[in-house]
Amino acid sequence: IAELKERFELSIKQGEPKLVPPAEETEKGLYYLSNLDQNIAVIVQTIYCFKSEDKGNEGAAEVIKEALAKVLVHYYPLAGRLTISPEGKLIVNCTGEGAVFVEAEADCEMEDIGDISMADPLMLGKLVHNISGAKNILEIPPLVAQVTKFKCGGFILGLAMNHCMFDGLGAMEFVNSWAETARGLPLSVPPFIDRNVLKARNPPVISFPHHEFAEIEDISDTSTLYQEEMLYQNFCFDTDKLEHLKRKAMEDGALSRLDGRSRFNPPLPEGYFGNGIVLTNSLCNAGELTENPLSFAVGLVQKAVQMVTDELCFHTTDFGWGEPIQTGPVALPEKEVILFLSHGKERKNINVLLGLPNSAMLKFQELMEI
Repeated sequence: IAELKERFELSIKQGEPKLVPPAEETEKGLYYLSNLDQNIAVIVQTIYCFKSEDKGNEGAAEVIKEALAKVLVHYYPLAGRLTISPEGKLIVNCTGEGAVFVEAEADCEMEDIGDISMADPLMLGKLVHNISGAKNILEIPPLVAQVTKFKCGGFILGLAMNHCMFDGLGAMEFVNSWAETARGLPLSVPPFIDRNVLKARNPPVISFPHHEFAEIEDISDTSTLYQEEMLYQNFCFDTDKLEHLKRKAMEDGALSRLDGRSRFNPPLPEGYFGNGIVLTNSLCNAGELTENPLSFAVGLVQKAVQMVTDELCFHTTDFGWGEPIQTGPVALPEKEVILFLSHGKERKNINVLLGLPNSAMLKFQELMEI
């Protein structure tokens, strides 16, 4: 069966891309993106798999497209296009021309795709529309959506969104708002559009050293490791495994707790439309890591954590066909990125998706057998 799965090739027939503008007239002009938005201007591709017991997929594309036009009235910058400001920064030109929407059909059943938690860019990439001929991110609209219908009556919503428009929490709130709109409900978390709350002080004030932007000499020759073939793997940490890790990190008594909890001051408004991700880092010598217990490494990360919160509210992503059977990323946006994705019924488990050079992945797999 495994061999058959490997040979399975997904064949999809895509329709012509259409523009979906906001359903009503929206604000035009330039829309400010904060410095935090500039940091991660990459395209993130995710898919949402839906299948209802009592409802086919015939009307899915139309319902989702109509709801998109309505939700874009609230999230109008997503209907604009990225450009460069006079200061040389990314900014959105709110033209109102719309998000890109594509209808597609697969020649198989949704079950044939299998478990998507192990990202497979070659296969899953067909479920997200690619803007052909785009030379840079300025030529890719901030939001591109594809609805792919399957023979079994299920469908997959594939999204390509620019990370400069929002972080994971913001993206989730947008998709949930879109789903609420499809069901004729008001938005439970309307977006807080004004990003000026994160505008730098004028004149700028540097409060502490920013080591995260420092260039570190590659004395251990890590770059040659990355000439090897890259392997991508998903590691699932259920509640038992997470508890085991916490106990291991705290067994020598050096740490009394396992979270880092500071907030923006003042806190970001609820529904903040934008990035609240703060780049941070931990620096030490390799020898320090190997010679010290696990609590040392965890302690370093704790000190670097800028914002962690328990209060992530997961609303229901239900467009009218029930909650998604599966959701997940198509690929890692960059090879150095690791994704931590909550999953499972109560979102208590964590999927860790990462790519490593072949030899490093084999070593990492051994370490993860805890």
